[in-house]
Amino acid sequence: MRSSVRGTARLLSGAGLAAALLLPAAPALALTPSVLPAADGPGQQLPGMPSTLDADAGQACTPASGEKAKKQDWSRQRLDLDRLHRHGTGAGVTVALIDTGVVAGATGLDGRVTAEGAAGADCVGHGTFLAGLIAGDGGSTPGLAGVAPRARILALRGTDERGRADADLVAEAVRDATRADAEVIAIAVALPRRDAGLTSAIADARRAGAVVLAAATPDPPSRGSGDEIPARTYWPAGEPGVLSVADMLPDGARPDGSLRTGGIDLAAPGAGVVSGGPRGDGHYLGGGASVATAYAAGAAAVVRAAHPGASPAVVTRRLTATAYPADLPQLDPYAAVTAVLGDATPATAGRAGSGPVSLHDTSAADRATGRATLFVLLGTAAVLSVLWAAFAVPRARARGWRAAGAGEPDR
Repeated sequence: MRSSVRGTARLLSGAGLAAALLLPAAPALALTPSVLPAADGPGQQLPGMPSTLDADAGQACTPASGEKAKKQDWSRQRLDLDRLHRHGTGAGVTVALIDTGVVAGATGLDGRVTAEGAAGADCVGHGTFLAGLIAGDGGSTPGLAGVAPRARILALRGTDERGRADADLVAEAVRDATRADAEVIAIAVALPRRDAGLTSAIADARRAGAVVLAAATPDPPSRGSGDEIPARTYWPAGEPGVLSVADMLPDGARPDGSLRTGGIDLAAPGAGVVSGGPRGDGHYLGGGASVATAYAAGAAAVVRAAHPGASPAVVTRRLTATAYPADLPQLDPYAAVTAVLGDATPATAGRAGSGPVSLHDTSAADRATGRATLFVLLGTAAVLSVLWAAFAVPRARARGWRAAGAGEPDR
């Protein structure tokens, strides 16, 4: 019964959020198809955050945004972050973010970012944008905090300075994260071919106790060739034990233009998402599987902080077993932190899971629910009795307590 109520609420919430996201009229951005243009108030349009810069065109670094969002975006409402933060904020957990780098002094992140080597610079701005979704405190807009606003970020570069991913850089970044004992490793890039060095680095990270998440696909290019790209596996999301994360719209579907793949373990918001950048205190819109991966990594950090004794396999199962059931299981950070998981009965679907998971025996809860239902029924009957008496007694007194329809008494 609890799950059905939650499901109904989710459906209603999703429909409302979809309407809220799609109703405002706004000019199209020359961004990835995963970024839904959305106005944040009359006449306001947030700039888009690219995942790569055009090297051939000599494109300059992403400039500071002069716009600030005025309200919480749909993605944070969908993930119910306000309620989640009453139960956990990821304090004490380090999330290694492998992307374009993170500027340590960026708004909302100051004091909680450590950058390795070149990762302290972020010309593209994408890594800093993602870091805000994982661990930002929202700065002057607390409603735009990340999933784990007290977690620490270890910034690692998996791309060149223009945002182009490289297998050797990603593998070395994973090794650096492992040496730094990062509890969560978020890989925001996706590669078209498997790499032996990266496979080995991922295996070592998992043996060392890290929860490893990766984008299920690359973020789509800003302007595609128009040719349909066949479905394929991307790496390292396809590695055993890696949680493969895809982007979704408010209705749970993947955005138009998303690259196709199989083996997705989890979906999270990945379109029209608001976060900050490396320069200034303005906001941007972003989207793609990389954004969804950042949200899932933040959830993993909150789970690890709330359940410090849980193994990486249990953390992963918490994320997948408590996800809202749909064609693509949808991330539910609050449930992942608060659910009581057992050790037996059927295994959940999902390639990244490594064992069975179930809710504990619910018979006691069912009995409590039965008692509550009985009390409600008895209470309802009592109220109806009082109402009936209030109606019937005066009428009976007026008839001299004779049965309704009886004639006058004999004289």
